[in-house]
Amino acid sequence: TAVTVQNTVGVSEVHVVPVSVLEGQIAAVLSDIGADAVKIGMLPSSEAMMIVKKSLQIYGIQNSVLDPVMVSTSGRKLMDDQAIATLKNELLHAVRIITPNLPEAGMLLGRGISNRDEMPLVARELSDNRKVSVLLKGGHLDGDELTDVLYNAETDEILEFKSYRIATCNTHGTGCVLSSSIAAFLAKGHTLNDAVRNAKEYTDGAIRAGAAYEIGKGHGPVHHFYGFWK
Repeated sequence: TAVTVQNTVGVSEVHVVPVSVLEGQIAAVLSDIGADAVKIGMLPSSEAMMIVKKSLQIYGIQNSVLDPVMVSTSGRKLMDDQAIATLKNELLHAVRIITPNLPEAGMLLGRGISNRDEMPLVARELSDNRKVSVLLKGGHLDGDELTDVLYNAETDEILEFKSYRIATCNTHGTGCVLSSSIAAFLAKGHTLNDAVRNAKEYTDGAIRAGAAYEIGKGHGPVHHFYGFWK
């Protein structure tokens, strides 16, 4: 959807891929190979979002995971206000699950979220009357114990996933890793609850393993292949 100029310190430039190319990329793959699951990351424009929404409908994608990437790890805003409105009003309800962090959830709802007790209610509110499941990530709150809240709109239940903060600056791409691994587990046939649980375990392991390395001057990556490297 876009080509970025970035490193561990931050994103300095974004070049948006023309929507005709984006639409062609999606059609080329899904019309030929298909997909058991789709993970959606940064969508820099309203036009790109509408192409993605239309494509999900045309090709009947059931397992779609949307990571609403609105702000980079370094704090750069990656969407304009019109794109944020399109994301909220058009695309959120076209996918199976969304995975916002607290700042992204606040941007979608138009208010700040300051404590863990609010998170179940916020997740339900983002679901918009059970139209989409929500994994609300609590890593931006203070404290050593972290809580992510899953509202499963398909079963109308709340699940909490607790973990402990890992002392590392190598957290670049953590949200992308989590949402991509949820999609991977859904593609393997896991239930939504199990896919999120397994993805959380994988991502926590990748953060923990990545903490052992010094990569770059800012936020280095997690260790994606820790299960294979000894």
